[in-house]
Amino acid sequence: MELWQLDATDLARLIRTGQVSSREAVQSCLARMDAVNGKLNAVVRRFDAEALASADAADAARARGEALGKLHGVPVTTKINTDQEGQPTDNGVVAFKDLIAPEDAPVVANLRHAGAIFIGRTNAPAFSMRAFSDNELHGMTYNPRDKGISPGGSSGGAGSAVAAGIGPIAHGNDIGGSVRIPAYCNGIIALRVGHGRIPAFSPMATSGRAMSGQLMSTQGPHVRSIRDARLALEVMARGDARDTRWADAPIHGPAPMRPIRVALVPELPGGTTHPAQAAAVRTAGKHLAAAGYVVEEMLPPDIADIPGMWNILGSNDVFRQLAPAMNQYGDEAGKLSMRLWLELCPPSNDPGAVLDTFAARDFLLYRWQSFFQDVPLVILPTLAHLPPPQGQDLTLEGQRQVLDSIRPSFVAPFLGLPGLAVPVGSHGTLRTGVQILAGRFREDLTLDAGEVIEACEGVVKPIDPMW
Repeated sequence: MELWQLDATDLARLIRTGQVSSREAVQSCLARMDAVNGKLNAVVRRFDAEALASADAADAARARGEALGKLHGVPVTTKINTDQEGQPTDNGVVAFKDLIAPEDAPVVANLRHAGAIFIGRTNAPAFSMRAFSDNELHGMTYNPRDKGISPGGSSGGAGSAVAAGIGPIAHGNDIGGSVRIPAYCNGIIALRVGHGRIPAFSPMATSGRAMSGQLMSTQGPHVRSIRDARLALEVMARGDARDTRWADAPIHGPAPMRPIRVALVPELPGGTTHPAQAAAVRTAGKHLAAAGYVVEEMLPPDIADIPGMWNILGSNDVFRQLAPAMNQYGDEAGKLSMRLWLELCPPSNDPGAVLDTFAARDFLLYRWQSFFQDVPLVILPTLAHLPPPQGQDLTLEGQRQVLDSIRPSFVAPFLGLPGLAVPVGSHGTLRTGVQILAGRFREDLTLDAGEVIEACEGVVKPIDPMW
């Protein structure tokens, strides 16, 4: 087996014990990048020389007997919208191609502190606000399972890279589904952590983020195994007191009452759901029931109202800051997609409606946290539909279908909850998939359930582009 085919847990163990060198691991992943990235355009900035130098330094540190981090010598990638010292935080925007970060964002610093080796930066749409990863600066990223199908967004480069074996861990972030959607589209695993779990801010920022961004945006890893999701969570969640939202909460919470109850939501009311996605939720339920979970189809409090509430905040708060920047600096596809989104979900002229939605969010989160006391897990489709064709959001009807599909992915960010995306079943060359939600700071419960599903479905293996 080639080293690029291994997950991060195995690579870290082999490097730590001296069975392979970090240079060998990095060289293997760079060679894999050579082999497949020309087709995928998942990694849009490469660090070959820097990565090999860092690998040599990692090997020398091990030889000297120094303390080794949990990802010592392991190749990883970061997303182009997150600050990495000495690299552009271009966010897929031509005007920002020379916007060099003076220091690492906390999640990047945490990966570096753990000994990870950065081999490249992954693609995203302009300003990271589409379910597609295409921009005028770096071009379009492709899904290794089907060139005509979106790799997801906004962390589509991360999902495509991990699916094809370009590094075992890829960093991403999520305000409406941007970690979980690429995992679903590419048939891999990804963890959107809950609000406050991983510190996050931009050292280059000159103003604060919109309130809804502060409450809904989180970081997270794309991986091919549940154990790598656990490992990446432990690494990424290292604290940074400069982020006032970061909470020093334990990674492992108290044991829930047994047997653990699970709420299945195969079809989120308020729109359509593809039968294959509803079937994936029920199949995940069967896997968990066989492992002793108590599974029942039921609706958590007011779940059908959440997508509309997310759009109130999105249209009136997120886009209020983002639309002027998109109109000034964004590419034509980004401008059109946002215009169509706002046409379908127009901003309100009543500022009280936004404040009322924030208040409703607070009360709804209380009700969900109460629900989780009795039913610790909720399983939904990751998207309601199959992964969308490339560019589907560039017509009004296509954007309507995209927003209908995204409805289940809005639930976790709106409430600030963790969500684990895992593949379950298949549909042609694509994987179907679900997301597992739990209460605040209970990523551990989603990972435990994901481990059961992984045992039934099989560990994800990297694939060659299927064209």
